[in-house]
Amino acid sequence: MKIFGKISKWTGIVLLCLFVFSATGVLVTRWKPVHHTRLMSIRQSQFAKDKNFKHQYYWADYNAISPHLVRAVVASEDNRFFQHHGFDWTEIQHAIKENKVRKRPRGASTITQQVAKNVFLWPDNSWLRKGLEAYYTVLIECLWPKERIMEVYLNVAEMGKGVYGAEAAAQHYFKKNASRLTAREAALIAACLPNPLRRNPAKPSEYVQVRASQILTIMKQYES
Repeated sequence: MKIFGKISKWTGIVLLCLFVFSATGVLVTRWKPVHHTRLMSIRQSQFAKDKNFKHQYYWADYNAISPHLVRAVVASEDNRFFQHHGFDWTEIQHAIKENKVRKRPRGASTITQQVAKNVFLWPDNSWLRKGLEAYYTVLIECLWPKERIMEVYLNVAEMGKGVYGAEAAAQHYFKKNASRLTAREAALIAACLPNPLRRNPAKPSEYVQVRASQILTIMKQYES
């Protein structure tokens, strides 16, 4: 019994230390700009032999990003972002039903979940990573306001080959600052987010143009 008591005690201490460590990291990041992610490191290694590869990233505060882009990514990635608390249970239920008949299963990750993965974890589909993602999602929703979650998302999201965040995307594709993006340009960027390495907002395929038009329609509903 004494052995089990000691094991329980030390397990509790370890778990408490891990919680304090992770919560502190999330709390500090509420105010500190995020300048690097594991995905950035992975891409730099992946394209190390590509002489044309260029890492493009510039931090932009929330107020320096066009409101059109905020509405566009909500319309495209997470319709209930401002209503849910990290998990969109309605979308999860829809995904479960659809995946029973789909050849390619679709996910139901919220913007908060993507921030948890991009900023604090690594990009793979293991159950360990998914479990930690859920844990960090709860922490982020508890410790950050929605505006900060969106700000970080729009700064670290991969938006092209070596292009990360709204400011870099705006300059790379449209030769302007993120604050000056039009609704159409924002919709084109959002339409490319599911596969930014193969899609180009400045040279949109027919699919991207159609998807951008759908996003614009949803954005207009938010404005009304």
